[in-house]
Amino acid sequence: MRNILQSASRLTCFFRKTGDNNSMTLNDISVQISETIPKIEKALKHLEYSFRKISKFPVRFDIEDLEILESFESFTSRFSRLSDIFSAKLLRSLILKGDPSFKGSLSDFLNESEKLGYISDSKRWWAIRALRNKEAHEYTDEDLRKYFEAIKAESIFVVSETKALLKKL
Repeated sequence: MRNILQSASRLTCFFRKTGDNNSMTLNDISVQISETIPKIEKALKHLEYSFRKISKFPVRFDIEDLEILESFESFTSRFSRLSDIFSAKLLRSLILKGDPSFKGSLSDFLNESEKLGYISDSKRWWAIRALRNKEAHEYTDEDLRKYFEAIKAESIFVVSETKALLKKL
């Protein structure tokens, strides 16, 4: 019996960490929000630093330049981190705080976030998610350059939306 209780306790902790709505209390959700905000602020700071760094490079940069490539790869990683924490953690937690029984995919959470005014455009956030997912694929030099430029352009939107929501909280 003791082993069963320990296993159940570990399973409950696992689901709390992985986000099963059924086991999260309002207090758990509030804690998750308060723990997520500093992570977002840190990710935002890092992304803005990388943005300033890559903005110094010429528009038609040499894709073979390892310093430039490393800077862009760091930038895209930071873009992915911020957009993931914001959309998958913060928005999800805010929705669940208002409606703990809400269930759905990330797309459902993005749509609900737009309805509640947390974000301005759920379809654009979904496109950002798809753009972020392209990171792991092979590219020609020109495709890679276009990918970096797309991330750079969308980062302005992500930073703006993130800052706007943080001000509301």
